[in-house]
Amino acid sequence: MVAATFDYAGARVLVTGGSNGIGLGVATAFRDAGAEVTITGTRASPGDYDHDLHGFAYHRCLLPDPDAVEAVAGALSGLDVLVNNAGQNLPGGRSEYDPDVFEEVVAVNLFAAFRMATACRGLLEASALDGGSSVVNVGSMSSFFGMEIVPGYGAAKAGVVQMTKTLAVAWARHGIRVNAVAPGVIESNMTAPMLPFDTITGPILERTPLRRFGTPADVAPVVLFLAGPAARYVTGQTLAVDGGFSVQG
Repeated sequence: MVAATFDYAGARVLVTGGSNGIGLGVATAFRDAGAEVTITGTRASPGDYDHDLHGFAYHRCLLPDPDAVEAVAGALSGLDVLVNNAGQNLPGGRSEYDPDVFEEVVAVNLFAAFRMATACRGLLEASALDGGSSVVNVGSMSSFFGMEIVPGYGAAKAGVVQMTKTLAVAWARHGIRVNAVAPGVIESNMTAPMLPFDTITGPILERTPLRRFGTPADVAPVVLFLAGPAARYVTGQTLAVDGGFSVQG
């Protein structure tokens, strides 16, 4: 079987939250396809992570600090693809039903993504990437389904889908396509606390036709497709990468 391959030689890519999980999987796929990849993370330096971040330019960015967002965008000499991946839920184990926590989660997952896209728009507009430059946002199954434990995260990720549609309409005239992916449960540092509990995972797997959870390697090629010339006529769409979870009644 031949795997899908991509050629991003010379392309400049920014993956927010690219230091872990889905973001790291996406950043690695772009790097392996020849792109110059910049990632952001919350730690002071790439050496502060347990895994190897060699081959990436790294910027610390504590979302949703507007100055931090502007600093990341301002440090770039050019940009062809922005992947708005950074996010969090249940920060520090705190309840998202606390209004302050709810606002914090929405700010990180939605407001910061809008700020980063806006800060990078001029760079994206100047891109000469075949098929146009791209923003690829990361949504969630909570964009579409009510998940009781994460009201703030769900509200933010629902907003990401609508933001994707609106920016696609507004920025098409600037040569920028805007799409999103909506992963199901992906094995990552974010989901690690829930994966050992069959009472949580059992019903999700039962509803998932492919009967497994995803990995960052399942999401990455979908992002690379949406950002590339093969998807030049695709904008404003959110593509589920969920093993069929969203189509099972």
